[in-house]
Amino acid sequence: MLLGRTASGLYWMHRYIERAENIARVVDAGLRMALTRASDAPATWLSVVVTSGTEEGFRKKHDVCTADTVSDYLLRDPDNPSSVLSSIEAARSNARMVRTALTREAWESINEAWMVIRRVLAQPIRASELPVVLVQIKREAALIRGTFHGTMLRNEIFDFSRIGTFIERADNTARILDVKYHLLLPAISYVGTTLDNYQWESILRSVDAHRSYRWVYDVQYKPVNIADYLILNGRMPRSLNFCYVNIVENLGYLARDYGVTHPCQQTAHTTLATLRDNTVKRIFAGGLHEFLTGFIAQNNRLGFEIAETYNFD
Repeated sequence: MLLGRTASGLYWMHRYIERAENIARVVDAGLRMALTRASDAPATWLSVVVTSGTEEGFRKKHDVCTADTVSDYLLRDPDNPSSVLSSIEAARSNARMVRTALTREAWESINEAWMVIRRVLAQPIRASELPVVLVQIKREAALIRGTFHGTMLRNEIFDFSRIGTFIERADNTARILDVKYHLLLPAISYVGTTLDNYQWESILRSVDAHRSYRWVYDVQYKPVNIADYLILNGRMPRSLNFCYVNIVENLGYLARDYGVTHPCQQTAHTTLATLRDNTVKRIFAGGLHEFLTGFIAQNNRLGFEIAETYNFD
């Protein structure tokens, strides 16, 4: 059995890698949606701050929400522990701590990403450069993930890493979806209009699901179908369902390896069952925002249970 400190380092290394990528995706969602609401851009950027979970810290440093202040705080502010720069620093720090548990290639990919992102975010980013920077951040995270998958043994080291990845990814997919319903629509009369549909399309593009959505649904952008895709579709790699299939699977491997089942396994099974037994129509009927905030709270609970079960330091 891995030492708790090693398991924690692997778990958090991958949570921070995923967080860096997903913060870039949240900024991307805001950037795309701001284009549809140029007259009320501050409300759009405020929603990005709120759904990233960093509103309190942001308000201590900034009085207004603009593309410049929000993107700077979320991408490169060292005082924001969830910024891309802070996250990649934390990922590398955890990787150094568990370096002997990583292949040489996995360590080098993380170290290289750290150097590239530090260089890219060394100075404030001009608005015209923001799309290119966001693509580069996502590319570095993808290179780490590809190297890890291509070189690591499928053992408990791999399991803790995957669990960290998918708990973080589920949290962030839920938050990106919630951007849609937090201060974005100017009035209820806009629901179902071209503006509403464009915002949903922007969410798909921000999670690189624009083309694959059309493969599955082969229809115009509809909120019900897009929510179904990102919440319930078991083949979409950023959906909540897909994330929990993998969390349950890797927690199951740990239970079999260690010969004992813990409450965290049951919590994960319960959440997966909720997703599998649900329909998007029931989710909308009960309120999408309410469903997503409840899911985020349950996902956080699972993270705490895993840390307690496996003695994370």
